[in-house]
Amino acid sequence: MNQKELNEIRRRFRYDRSAISKVYGCYVNGNGQIISYIDSSLGIMPQEEAEMYLGILKKTLSGALGKNLLNIEFSTQQVMQGEEHKLLCALRSSELKDSEAREALYQRIIENVSVEKENYVILLASDSYDVPYRGKDGSSQADASDSVFKYFICCVCPVKNSTVALQFFAEENEFHGIAAGQVITPPQMGFMFPSFDDRQANIHRALYYSRKAQEIHGEFIDAVFHTVPPMSSQEQHDAFQTALAESLEAECSMEIVQAVHEQINAKITEHAELKDPEPLEISAGEVAEILRENGIDEEKINAFKARCDEQFGENAALDPKNIIESKRFDIVMEGVKISVEPDYSYLVETRVINGRKYILIPVSNDIAVNGMGVKISEQKE
Repeated sequence: MNQKELNEIRRRFRYDRSAISKVYGCYVNGNGQIISYIDSSLGIMPQEEAEMYLGILKKTLSGALGKNLLNIEFSTQQVMQGEEHKLLCALRSSELKDSEAREALYQRIIENVSVEKENYVILLASDSYDVPYRGKDGSSQADASDSVFKYFICCVCPVKNSTVALQFFAEENEFHGIAAGQVITPPQMGFMFPSFDDRQANIHRALYYSRKAQEIHGEFIDAVFHTVPPMSSQEQHDAFQTALAESLEAECSMEIVQAVHEQINAKITEHAELKDPEPLEISAGEVAEILRENGIDEEKINAFKARCDEQFGENAALDPKNIIESKRFDIVMEGVKISVEPDYSYLVETRVINGRKYILIPVSNDIAVNGMGVKISEQKE
């Protein structure tokens, strides 16, 4: 899915647009026991309550593609014979009305997923979307739909104890205390099946969600999809940095790191300016070309490409935002941390003066230390 397709589905989660008629689920305690089941019709509940359910479900499609939202790929064999995929298809085709399939999914999650010994709720909702026809100019024609996208959302939401608070009651024009209780918090993990690729169903894919990009909950992915978990954004970042440092060895200088960072960041900036909905990708070969342009010898370039193939897979497409820090350029050593805006990283230089290594940054007239304006004394060179 690209950003435009994701946004199109996210817009479904409004009371006046959604075709979700029911919300299913179960309430699970910290010992993995189901306390109660949820089988609620949105049509007969108060609108405010229905919108709360839709808001929680919508959170499962929040965050950034490639970070919080990851593609789960099913092999052809899984699609043909896999139990996990068969279960997901049964849930989708029955619009979640198959109680045995729902129970099977609940048990897969309960038996394999830890939510820090907290109570939690598993929520399920099915939607049927008449996909509007979109012309070559990008304009949509709602009355010219030629396909229906059927999908469902699943999410796991921790339940927290709320605190006693004062609430304003307008009819009395006063504040009164409200009792503490248990409230559902935003999803910790979840997924949409199938994926909405090229504005149609792709049963070879699911879109997985994790609230924390650095914690993708591999046990959930294994239990529900039985696939190898994709690398988290942090794992991708660390693997790329390691491949670069270990293959270049002594040639992994400040200047080389700056060049790699600046050129990749330029691609990110250009992609954002073009407002291209397709995710930006970069290959190890493109990074290798940056290294080549900056004088790294071919042996070390080949070593870098080999390490990337080992870490990410041969000819893997990498997310540039995951392999570099696009919003900052930090220099860290013992007792010192220097943060530079990426657009100004070129100002940082390294020098050896009288046998000692220095990091040099030219300064302007306006300098602040801990928020206080300071001056640099004029001294002889």
